Amino acid sequence: MTTPEVSPSPSESAFSIDVEHFDSPDAQRLRAAQRLEIDRAYGGDTEPGEKPTAESIAVFFLARDEDGTPLGCGGLRVVQDGITEIKRMYVRPESRGAGVAAALLRRLEEAALDLGSPALVLETGNEQKRAIGFYEREGFGRIANFGPYVGVPTSICYSKVL
Repeated sequence: MTTPEVSPSPSESAFSIDVEHFDSPDAQRLRAAQRLEIDRAYGGDTEPGEKPTAESIAVFFLARDEDGTPLGCGGLRVVQDGITEIKRMYVRPESRGAGVAAALLRRLEEAALDLGSPALVLETGNEQKRAIGFYEREGFGRIANFGPYVGVPTSICYSKVL
């Protein structure tokens, strides 16, 4: 009797996640794709508060497939009391469902712990149903809108204690 071959799951070998400069060409392309997707959902740029920059992002990650093609990204910005906010978490539509988002989130959680952060916070929009479901499945709890999102009816905020 032969043992069936087990193919590695996508999250095991089909991609890597590494630190990337926030303003690298691939990071800029992924963030631009995210911006287009969000603008389509809301009819324009509705993001309140300061936009993240290379200077305000403590760490930024890019997921790439085995050929080096960018699949997704995500970063952390330190907000009050050392808490870190997830910024620009995005996975290209054709790469969704392959474990990229969960793997990126794990790296962000590890990086937040390395920064000494006691918790992660994030904001997403009420039209981003997949994101809402994803964060809730990943153990994030709904919190009152914080910082620039206070009073913004389209904003939904979450937190996860690390």
